[in-house]
Amino acid sequence: MRIAVVCEQGIDERRVALTPEAVETLVADGHSVSVESGAGVAAGMGDESYRAAGASVTSELSALLADGTVVVSVNSPGDDLLSRVGSSHVVVGLFDPVWQPEVAAGFAPTGADMISLDLVPRSTRAQAVDVLSSMATVVGFQAVLLAAERLPKMLPLLITAAGTVKPARVLVLGAGVAGLQAVATARRLGAVVDGFDIREEALEQIRSLGARSVDPPPTSDGTIPAPEAIHEVLAPVVAEADVVIASAQIPGRRSPMLVTTAMVAGMRPGSLVVDLAVQRGGNCDLSVADEEVDYGGVVILAPTDLASGSAVTASRMFATNVVNLIRMLDRDGEPFIDPDDDVLVGMHVTAGGKVVHSMVRAALDEQGAGS
Repeated sequence: MRIAVVCEQGIDERRVALTPEAVETLVADGHSVSVESGAGVAAGMGDESYRAAGASVTSELSALLADGTVVVSVNSPGDDLLSRVGSSHVVVGLFDPVWQPEVAAGFAPTGADMISLDLVPRSTRAQAVDVLSSMATVVGFQAVLLAAERLPKMLPLLITAAGTVKPARVLVLGAGVAGLQAVATARRLGAVVDGFDIREEALEQIRSLGARSVDPPPTSDGTIPAPEAIHEVLAPVVAEADVVIASAQIPGRRSPMLVTTAMVAGMRPGSLVVDLAVQRGGNCDLSVADEEVDYGGVVILAPTDLASGSAVTASRMFATNVVNLIRMLDRDGEPFIDPDDDVLVGMHVTAGGKVVHSMVRAALDEQGAGS
């Protein structure tokens, strides 16, 4: 197959979809790889390293987009490139089409196949292409480093000639991949860590990492507790925390509001909230994407580019997932989205000029109903 790696368009984006090591693997598999000049520079991977791996490097989009090319990017490719793709292309990236279905609707008329890595199914076989988990691992790690840097106190317990330094208290909300990575990282740095989730299996994972779990309020019928009941349980724990890392997200839906303005007001000045869910509304009532908010001395951070903070590691993990995806797509040297492959079908958003993913179509219908 022909595979094209394009430059990322985000101002702060430093990742690249394929690393030179991944290119070398794909070339050994018999594929040809073209890389847009400068695609890996922000991650410390220059054009020469791609040439040495067997790729061609060009700044000409026409040279990148020959018929039958699989175009790979971390995020959605730029408009210049999308205006040149057609029915012979497969475009792979993070499009978040259930949350932003208009992106898929705008892409469909190109006739190209869109494979959105946001939609990887939750199955054992799909783990090999699970970009979301890979990136969440990096984000959870980076969130703790960000908090440790900004917090006006050290995280670990220290016994010194100047006295005993108490450890910082970290509360992690949401025990998905990012949250559990945050728990583990904060524990390694010596903080006292609490974790919250509404799922019992997630609470068990929090405890397995040496943190204390904050149990959700019980319900008589086993359903999800009401937001007010959750806030009541969390309020005293938030008030005692030096750092709150909020990572609770629901695929395709608004993030749950877990930290209200009143709860922030109850925190000590100098405390910190790091909201990792801001791109879908946020877990904190005061979060503003990529801006720092000071509320009574409590700082609320809502970064959207934390994965780029470990650009080399993130790119290598992303690239490994993409290599596995390309191997799934390969049918005798041509890209083929097998209609019987539940992993590929689960990520297949557009084909033949139409949106073909049921969840994205439903989101479009809902959006139309609400407009």
